[in-house]
Amino acid sequence: MMAVVRPFRAIRPKKEFAAQIAALPYDVMNSEEAREMVKDNPLSFLHVDKAEVDLPPETDIYSDAVYAKAKENLDALSANGYCLKEDSPKLYIYRQMMNGRAQTGLVGCVSVDDYLNNVIKKHEHTRADKEADRIRHVDTCDANTGPIFLTYRGREEINSLLAKYTATSPEYDFTTPEGVQNTVWVVSEDKDIAALREFFAAVPALYIADGHHRAASAVRVAEMRRKAHPGYTGEEEFNYFLAVLFTSDELAIMDYNRVLKDLNGRTVPELLEALGESFTITPMGKTVCRPEKKHTFGLYTAGEWYKLETKPGVVDETDPVARLDVSVLQDKVIAPLFGITDPRTDKRIDFVGGIRGLGELERRAGSDMALAFSMYPTTLDDLMAIADAGLVMPPKSTWFEPKLLSGLFIHSLSE
Repeated sequence: MMAVVRPFRAIRPKKEFAAQIAALPYDVMNSEEAREMVKDNPLSFLHVDKAEVDLPPETDIYSDAVYAKAKENLDALSANGYCLKEDSPKLYIYRQMMNGRAQTGLVGCVSVDDYLNNVIKKHEHTRADKEADRIRHVDTCDANTGPIFLTYRGREEINSLLAKYTATSPEYDFTTPEGVQNTVWVVSEDKDIAALREFFAAVPALYIADGHHRAASAVRVAEMRRKAHPGYTGEEEFNYFLAVLFTSDELAIMDYNRVLKDLNGRTVPELLEALGESFTITPMGKTVCRPEKKHTFGLYTAGEWYKLETKPGVVDETDPVARLDVSVLQDKVIAPLFGITDPRTDKRIDFVGGIRGLGELERRAGSDMALAFSMYPTTLDDLMAIADAGLVMPPKSTWFEPKLLSGLFIHSLSE
């Protein structure tokens, strides 16, 4: 089986409203942060993706009222003339430029069956509560409102066809307050849409880079609708979900660092002694330790940095999951020395995306936490090797930047 990519009749902002409507994805901020972000922007897509911002602060974010408000706000974008719906199915090209690095992806719909048959490969477990929220959101809105971030091993014929369009004048081109330039082109020629579909039919696998919960939720909604419509043909829009597909060589994974609440009853010298069994330790003083290679970690506690390098034989290099640095840190340090066996639920650990910088680790370790570990980023090769093997990464293994904006493309589940 090979990958299916299908054009769709997008609901999308009119050109003059794109920058106002486009918003960061719902899961990178909490409700309070979202309220602050939308207070001067009534068009922000957060009014759809985090509709509690338009309800009293004490509102339960999983209440019926929130999902109903999301649907109302989504419909209002079209009813009030801010969004249009394409006359015919299209594909789109979406480029993001951040700190001089560009990633260029194809926007279209991918197949629920490809997800179920593992042509679309996963590397993370999903949480039932987070899945349930987006199932309600997708089902109530009758739309995929945020794209899934997919990657694939690049192919020259796809790159050259995308380049034909990126050399032309774009449909949208704006820079967010975070400094990310977002540019969109419409793939308007039927022959080019057909060619791209054919090229992707030769791609053996797509990989979820970011958006496991959104993907799982879209698939669950499709399964619900298939059950409700046993005579479905497979061509209905609910059999497909919204995605942006990027070639893997353009993507960058950032470090995903750890902060811990306490030293688990140890003094700093006692902790260093325990770490010395698996690591060579180099004191760094006030010099920040940003790991520059695999199996190297920075430790910050009590105002001092230390470099930790794994000793020979500590890492099982034959195991694609065990050799990940996030696994090494969890298995050799966080579980045995701190007693944190389930980092998903334990309140003594938190995770800091690399976009926040190592200064944030120093700040956290000097305020609500006691120590921090800086990490070397997981690689795309690691991610794809684990997904190919049908295995799962530990939680909080990857942090992708820039984030795909929501609101630029909406996929209606009932044409």
